[in-house]
Amino acid sequence: MTKGVSPPMFGIDLGIDLGTASVLVYAKGKGIVLHEPSVIAIDSNSNKRIAVGEEARLMIGRTPGNIVAVRPMRDGVIADYQTTELMLKYFLEKAGAKRWPFFRTRVVVCIPSGVTEVEQRAVKQAAYQAGAKDVKVVEEPYAAALGAGLDIFGPTGSMVVDIGGGTTDIAVLSLNGIVTKCSLRVGGDKFDEAISRYIRREHNLMIGERSAEEIKMAVGSAIPEGRPSSSYDVRGRNLITGLPKTVKVNSQECFVALEESIEAIVAGVKEVLERTPPELSSDILDKGIIMTGGGSLIYGFDQRLTRETGLPVSLAEDPISCVALGTGKVLNGCF
Repeated sequence: MTKGVSPPMFGIDLGIDLGTASVLVYAKGKGIVLHEPSVIAIDSNSNKRIAVGEEARLMIGRTPGNIVAVRPMRDGVIADYQTTELMLKYFLEKAGAKRWPFFRTRVVVCIPSGVTEVEQRAVKQAAYQAGAKDVKVVEEPYAAALGAGLDIFGPTGSMVVDIGGGTTDIAVLSLNGIVTKCSLRVGGDKFDEAISRYIRREHNLMIGERSAEEIKMAVGSAIPEGRPSSSYDVRGRNLITGLPKTVKVNSQECFVALEESIEAIVAGVKEVLERTPPELSSDILDKGIIMTGGGSLIYGFDQRLTRETGLPVSLAEDPISCVALGTGKVLNGCF
C-alpha cells in the first residue's frame, strides 16, 4: 500500500425490522435479504446458541430440559437483552456483515412509536454489541408509510395502521414527520393468546402457540360473519382426560376469540382520527387508511375498519415487508 494513503473502507448498509414475531433485513442495493422468525434456541448449560430463526421456531414446545427456545422480543421491545444480542449478531452476519477491522456495518433499526428512551437505547446498544458501527433508529409507522409507497413529504396527510406481532402503531403523517400517533401493545401475539384461551375455555383443549397461530391464519376473522364455510381441525391435549384430541373450530368462533383485541385496535384508530387536525382529516377522507404488518392480513380487517370509521381502507401491496422496505428508503437518506 502506498505510504500516506488510508486503507480502503468496506461496509454494508442494512435496514432491520426487529419485530416481536419476525426479523426482516434489507440490504442496500439488494432488497430484503432475510426474513426469519424472532426465535433463538440456547443451551442453558453452556449458554451457547443452538439455532436461530425458522430452525429455532420449530423447536418451540419440543425441546429437552437443557435447550430453551425463546422469543427475546416482547410487545415490540427487548425482553431478554443477552439473547437479542446473540440473535442480532447471527442475522447481521447472515445478511453479509463482517467483523473485519476496516469493515463498517451501518444499520437502521425500527422501533414502535411508543417506546421509552430506555427501550430505545437498549435496541441501539444491542445493535452496536452485535457488530454495527453506526446505528439509527426510526419509528415503525414512519418506515411502514415509506414502504407502502405513501407520499409523506408533501403538506397532505397520510394515515397508516401497522399491526405487528407485539404492537400496533397508528399514525398520521405529513411533511416528512408524524403529526399524531398511538402505539398499542396489541398485535399478532395477543391474537394467538386470545385464540388459545378461547379453545381452552370452550373446548377444554390445551394448544401450543404454533397451533394458535395456524388457527389465526386459517380461519381468523375480524368481522362477525366470518369466512365463508371455513373450519379448521385443531389438535391438542384434552384438559379433562389428559389425552390427545382433535376438535373443529370455525371462523365465527375465531371472531369471538379475537373481538376484544380487534376492538382495541379500532378504538386506537378512532382516537388518532379524533386528534388529527381538520385539514389533514379531509386528506385522509380522500386518500383513506393504509394497513401494513402481518396482523392486517386477518380476514375482513380492512372491511371492519371501513365500517367503524366510514373511511376507505386498503391493504398495502406487501404488508409484511413494508417496514423493512421503508428502512431501505431511510438508508438512502441518512448514510
